[in-house]
Amino acid sequence: MSVLVVGLSHGSAPVAVLERAAVAGDDLTKLLHAVHDSGHVTEAVIVSTCNRVEVYAVVDRFHGGVTAITELLALHSGVPQDDLSRHLYVHYEERAVQHAFSVACGLESMVVGEGQILGQLRAALRLAQHEDTIGSELHEVVQSALRVGKRAHHETGIDKAGASLVSVGLQVAEKHLGPLECARALVVGAGAMSGLAVATLGRAGAREIVIANRTEAKAVRLAAESPVPARAIRLDELDGALADADLVVSCTGAAGLVLTAGQLRAHGVGTDGRRRFFLDLALPHDIDPGVAALPGVALAGLEQLRTAQEAARAIGPEAVEAVRAIVAEEVAAFLAGARAAAVAPTVVALRSKAAEVVEAELARLTGRLPELDERARKEIAHAVRRVADKLLHAPTVRVKELAAAPGGDAYADALRELFDLDPKAPQAVARADLREPAVPAVPVDAPWARGTDDQGTRS
Repeated sequence: MSVLVVGLSHGSAPVAVLERAAVAGDDLTKLLHAVHDSGHVTEAVIVSTCNRVEVYAVVDRFHGGVTAITELLALHSGVPQDDLSRHLYVHYEERAVQHAFSVACGLESMVVGEGQILGQLRAALRLAQHEDTIGSELHEVVQSALRVGKRAHHETGIDKAGASLVSVGLQVAEKHLGPLECARALVVGAGAMSGLAVATLGRAGAREIVIANRTEAKAVRLAAESPVPARAIRLDELDGALADADLVVSCTGAAGLVLTAGQLRAHGVGTDGRRRFFLDLALPHDIDPGVAALPGVALAGLEQLRTAQEAARAIGPEAVEAVRAIVAEEVAAFLAGARAAAVAPTVVALRSKAAEVVEAELARLTGRLPELDERARKEIAHAVRRVADKLLHAPTVRVKELAAAPGGDAYADALRELFDLDPKAPQAVARADLREPAVPAVPVDAPWARGTDDQGTRS
């Protein structure tokens, strides 16, 4: 196994850095290909959300993989590499799998237990598949993470206990506006986060929801799914909807500001005596921070929600511990399966060698005893093959069992040594659908590995 994770999140970096590091659209696709085409990387998936940017990769060298990915993240974000490195975390091999499973379960989310991350992981997987940057090893990790995440949500109810980021933001909005019943809401954007906002506002009893999006058809579809009256408008009609809105939720993938203080002031916001709340869930920011200075207006972005979301962490500790237990169980099972799969090519090579020996001896017998009739020849061949199968059965079954335990790859090495197997034979078998990648040592004294433990994980 040679899976590597390099990333930064709300837990390791300030919003200002996350905002610069965030990638979406064409930039995300370009970064994905840049990572995949870099040295030492054979597979790549990038998860980019409002509170994390993570590169998952399969690498042939730990050093080279970390260095290449760090340089590319710095290049695409515009954050100097030395500054960016301070906020990066690194997970490798077993710890990388554990991190992926924990992320999928919502344990690493800004709001613990939120389920939106599963959709974001699926989107990352689909993009990697479409761009042909993912292979069997990383595909297995991500698919397993999605399955584990669904299991955790189903068995523990952590997604019900933990509010979504949108829910936390709307709780903050209620402190400024009062109950959201009968509030007029404007949602800017029609992506997954905006869809969650529409559903949450509908459950809160909003009077009306207006959805503005660059592609009007997406806004129309989202409006049709709203549980309360909703209508769609084009993004160039946004100005006309601002004056009527009590609450604005914005989450687009725009490169620049969508709403400015001057734009709002021109439509009476801050001068008509009404109270309004703006919730900015985008990275980079959609809403000018200067909006908060307008009279009667409150603004909350991801930075402000860091404090507010602590209330949403009041999840029963039993649920969190139950999810952690699921993650530990699933990681152990995944790694055992991976180790067992890694020894399979060696077992195939051993059986192939035995078959070659049997066939050679049968051919020699035919040459020495040409007078044997066909019936006797078949009986002898059957007996010899049965002997070989019986002799190999116990050691091959046992080596698979032993390989599933930590350090089990040593048994495959011993098998190759004892039976003088061609070391290239298992690799040739592996190339079809199995892998036995080299696992380089982790030099903890490397410049980019300062503060890492023996798993290559940044502390």
